[in-house]
Amino acid sequence: MAKLAFLGMGVMGYPMAGHLVKKGGHEVTVYNRSAAKSAQWAAEFGGRSAPTPREAAAGADIVMMCVGNDDDVRSVVYGDNGALAGMKAGTVLVDHTTASAELARELHAKTKAQGVDFIDAPVSGGQAGAVNGQLGIMCGGDEAVFARVKPLLDIYAKSCVLIGETGAGQLCKMVNQICIAGVLQGLGEAINFAKKSNLDVEKVISVISKGAAQSWQMENRWKAMDAVKFDGFGFAVDWMRKDLGIVLEEAKRNGARLPSTALIDQFYAQVQARDGGRWDTCSLMDLLARD
Repeated sequence: MAKLAFLGMGVMGYPMAGHLVKKGGHEVTVYNRSAAKSAQWAAEFGGRSAPTPREAAAGADIVMMCVGNDDDVRSVVYGDNGALAGMKAGTVLVDHTTASAELARELHAKTKAQGVDFIDAPVSGGQAGAVNGQLGIMCGGDEAVFARVKPLLDIYAKSCVLIGETGAGQLCKMVNQICIAGVLQGLGEAINFAKKSNLDVEKVISVISKGAAQSWQMENRWKAMDAVKFDGFGFAVDWMRKDLGIVLEEAKRNGARLPSTALIDQFYAQVQARDGGRWDTCSLMDLLARD
C-alpha cells in the first residue's frame, strides 16, 4: 500500500483519486481549493482531506494532481503552502493536468533541484473515462521514474504509455486534441450534409461507422449533433479552447503548420459567443445547423 496525495477534485480528479482507494487499496489524502469538495470525497471514499497542498503532500510517496491550467499548477505546487514544500527527496510528482510542455520542463527542473522526481501525464477519455477507470495516459519523463508510478496509473488507465522525455506527454496530448478538433468539425459537416440531403442520419451512421469513417466521436456524439443538443455532458468548449491555445502556442515554437486547427479554434470562439462555453465540444454542429 502506497501513501498518496491527489490535488484537484474536479470532474477528473475526484473519480481518479477514488479509484486509488477502491481499486488500489492505497492511503490517499486529497486537496481541493473548495474544501467542501475534498471533504465530500473523503466521506465517500474513506480517505483524508487536507487544507493545503503542502499538508496533503506531506509524507506522501507520490503526489498526483489534475487542475485547470499552467497557472493553476503553479499555484498548487509552488510557495510556502505548495505541494513541493511538503515533499521529501525521492518522492514523485505526477501532473495529469493538460498544460504546456514548457511548464512540464519547468516543473522537472524545480522538482529535480529538491530531489523530487517528475512525470507529466495528461489524460484523454473525458469524465466518463475517469469514472470508469478507462483513461489514456500519455507520459513524459525518466523511464525508471515512470516504472515506479505506472502500476498506480494503471488503476485508472486503459492505456498508460511513456512517450519520451519530460514534456513528451503534454506534446502527445496536443496531438490528441488536434485530432479531436478535426474529427468533430468533419463529423459536424457530414451530419449536416446528410440532414440537408434528407437522409436518415441514424441509418447513415449505422453504415459508415462500420467502415473507414468510424471514430469514437462518431459513435458517441452523433446523436447529440443530430439533435443539436450539447449541454449536460462531455468535454466543455471552454476547456477545448484552453487546450487548442496551448497547441497553437507550441506550434509557433516548433514551426508546425496548423491551418485547420487554427480555424476550428475560431469556430469554438463563435460557440462561446453563443453562450456555449460549457457545451460539449461536438457543439461545432451548432454553427452549421443554426448558421
